[in-house]
Amino acid sequence: MTTQPAALSHLKVLDLSRVLAGPWCTQMLADLGADVIKVERPGAGDDTRHWGPPFLKDADGNDTTEATYFTACNRNKRAITLDMAKPEGQALILQMAAQSDVLVENFKVGGLKQYGLDYESLKAVNPRLIYCSVTGFGQTGPYAERAGYDLMIQAMSGLMSITGHADGEPGGGPMRMGVALIDVLTGIYACSAILAAVEARHRTGQGQHIDMALLDVGMAVLANQAAGFLNTGKVPQRQGNTHPSLAPYQTFETLDGQMLLAVGNDGQFARFCEAAGKPEWAQDGRFRTNTLRVKHREALIPLMQTVTRTRSTAQWITLLEDKAVPCGPINDLAQAFGDAQVQARSLVIKQPVAQVKPANEATTSIANQTLIHTVASPLRLQSTPPVLRRAPPALGQHTDEVLAELGLDAAQIAQLRSAGVV
Repeated sequence: MTTQPAALSHLKVLDLSRVLAGPWCTQMLADLGADVIKVERPGAGDDTRHWGPPFLKDADGNDTTEATYFTACNRNKRAITLDMAKPEGQALILQMAAQSDVLVENFKVGGLKQYGLDYESLKAVNPRLIYCSVTGFGQTGPYAERAGYDLMIQAMSGLMSITGHADGEPGGGPMRMGVALIDVLTGIYACSAILAAVEARHRTGQGQHIDMALLDVGMAVLANQAAGFLNTGKVPQRQGNTHPSLAPYQTFETLDGQMLLAVGNDGQFARFCEAAGKPEWAQDGRFRTNTLRVKHREALIPLMQTVTRTRSTAQWITLLEDKAVPCGPINDLAQAFGDAQVQARSLVIKQPVAQVKPANEATTSIANQTLIHTVASPLRLQSTPPVLRRAPPALGQHTDEVLAELGLDAAQIAQLRSAGVV
């Protein structure tokens, strides 16, 4: 992360989204240099400000009222508070949209039309506007008006049916992912769509509406599992940490715990067998090819387990790392962030928090923070790398600044605040 000019420094983004999918998208744009203005409800803000525990700590180590969740997807943004249910609030958003390149929102289908802030209304004042709507089920279809959350989509898409231990095994049953993966992936897909629309605008001069649906993304990222079902009609089942098409590709017990072995081809398997002192396995008629190993998985894995239990996880990693056999530890988050490679890649960002207490709003204890830690952008562009400008903002931190840029003076801003508009 640097402070040098970034790839999207020419773009202005109006962020009307909240929770995770939309904010993840706009944080990606912000990391790449776009000026992102996040609009939140006065007094309350984004729901994720309150989704705790865990909460941020103040300088004395005490919990604040600000949930850590919010910090995951709102770095590098400017935050204002504005009540769009009031005509004055609608007028301000209309004014900002007229000056923006991109707008991202995740209201229910048709929810912004009542305020005159739907795509067709804003297109009339800014034909170049790229307007991205993020919903659970999209703008069309019988479920279009339903609310949609990540967990619901994980269930409906079939993702939970292929995640977790098999029925009949200890702990068997459908299992959600450990993070809201569909939300995150929807944010990434939305960012890609927005950048494609920006490129198209270079040729046409026109913006467009983007319809992003969590369900669509949930179905798309089923990847090889979807391809297998669609082309064979066979419904894939949960099978824990094993892989439906590769073997051995799973966790194995070691002398002091577990490791992950991910053998993706026959050469890797042969090199593992040689290192493990069992070269004959690679010549065994049951195990010579990956297809055979998958077919005879129930015979192969117990044989391997007897060998993997003879060394520690660290010893296996050391033994295999120069033989191009993918092998690694199963870390918790403390171990992952303590890993030498993670540290070498500077994947943890520490940012000081501005000392801000917005007038006439509930005091945000985030103002007592010294540092906020977030995970760096994984986008490593050589010439225009991600920028690091702002910590996740306090509620309403930049309201006066943004309104002044719209031409409002201090008296007008004070009047809007007194009326509860901002």
